Amino acid sequence: MSAEYGSELAVVIVTYSPGETLDRCLDTLAKATERPVHVVLADNGSTDGAPERAAAERENVTLVRTGGNLGYGTAANRGVASLDPSYGWIVVANPDVEWGDGALDTLLDAASRWPRGGSFGPLIKEPNGAVYPSARLVPSLGRGIGHAVAGRVWRGNPWTRAYKQTDTSVAERTAGWLSGSCLLVRRSAFDSVDGFDPRYFMYFEDVDLGDRLGRAGWQNIYVPSAEVVHIQGHSTARASDAMLAAHHASAYRYIADRHRGWQWAPVRWAVRAGLAVRLKLEPRKS
Repeated sequence: MSAEYGSELAVVIVTYSPGETLDRCLDTLAKATERPVHVVLADNGSTDGAPERAAAERENVTLVRTGGNLGYGTAANRGVASLDPSYGWIVVANPDVEWGDGALDTLLDAASRWPRGGSFGPLIKEPNGAVYPSARLVPSLGRGIGHAVAGRVWRGNPWTRAYKQTDTSVAERTAGWLSGSCLLVRRSAFDSVDGFDPRYFMYFEDVDLGDRLGRAGWQNIYVPSAEVVHIQGHSTARASDAMLAAHHASAYRYIADRHRGWQWAPVRWAVRAGLAVRLKLEPRKS
């Protein structure tokens, strides 16, 4: 029997030595909604003291220590699990998100228009003002291979355009999946698929979640009238090689999970080999 949840709003922010970006995230959050909001910092072993300071100085912020660097999805799950049943709406977010005025209220307004909406994602801008393609199709095997192979050398290829929905108008609509860097979820929907899959340490946990929500009968709704800015890569820049390896491991897991059985073994082998080659050729940050 599923739990009954109230209508309160909570924001779960996954932290890993977030630095000053966390203060900016929490400062701008105050303008994102007129509703009272409780913030949970699901901390994956920060050493910079930023989560502790935020929890000590801000009345609406609680620190939940995961006990180690468990990955984004697992930490988010821990943060959600710490909330009592009065919280029926949960935002999962990175600490380097800056909220646009009224962004959360706009997402919640959209939720009232989409009763089968399980997740809702805003328009995400990069610091230079460019719009990040945060509402995409679920990657099929063909689109995924085409995007992976051609994406670096032919940015306008049809597989990447289709996957990223480049040619789709910026309008409120359903999507295959939404970026986990800032995502409003209906808690009952999140529970119905057991939240994020903890096997994904980093990357593809949001793709997997969106796909499983869709398979369970929920919708993923892109709401571009709500805006945030994502200063990407603050925590992961310090370990770019490790993060590239994590990305490729997660990509393989996603494909392998959806192509099980002996008949798909050659495909899984080819995908694994192709990702290994791509990892070796991927440019590293100095």
